[in-house]
Amino acid sequence: MAGKRKVHTAAFKAQVALAALKGDRTVNELAGHYGVHPTLIHGWKKQLLTGAESIFGSPAQAASTDAEARQAELFEQIGRLKMELEWLKKKAAVFM
Repeated sequence: MAGKRKVHTAAFKAQVALAALKGDRTVNELAGHYGVHPTLIHGWKKQLLTGAESIFGSPAQAASTDAEARQAELFEQIGRLKMELEWLKKKAAVFM
C-alpha cells in the first residue's frame, strides 16, 4: 500500500506554476527542485492560465457567480426537503 498523498497549499501551487510560466527552467528541473511530478506542474500551470482572467475580472461579476452558486445550492436543498416532507406525510397517514 502506498503512503499518504501530499497535500500542497495554494501558495505552493501558485509558486510552482509561476516558475513554470517563466520558462527559464524546464518542467523536469522544476519537478526535481520542488519535489513534485511534472504532470502536476503542467496541470497547475494550466489552471493558472485559465484562472488568471478571473483575477482581473470585475468584483461584481465574481459576486454574482457566487450568488448564483449559493442560490442553486439552496434550491437543491429545498427540493430535497420537499421530497422528505411528502414522504413523511405519506408514512404518517398510515398511523392516523
